[in-house]
Amino acid sequence: MEAFGIIGLSFGVMGFIFGISCLNKVEKLTKKLKEKGILEEDYKEL
Repeated sequence: MEAFGIIGLSFGVMGFIFGISCLNKVEKLTKKLKEKGILEEDYKEL
């Protein structure tokens, strides 16, 4: 039964790292779209 805890913890950590990575990519995309004029400069994410 301890194996399920280890597996759950590892998937949780991988999910957290993936989420942080995706957040960084969205920030870069938003910045690039603002520079190109596709998004307004005062655009705020939720």
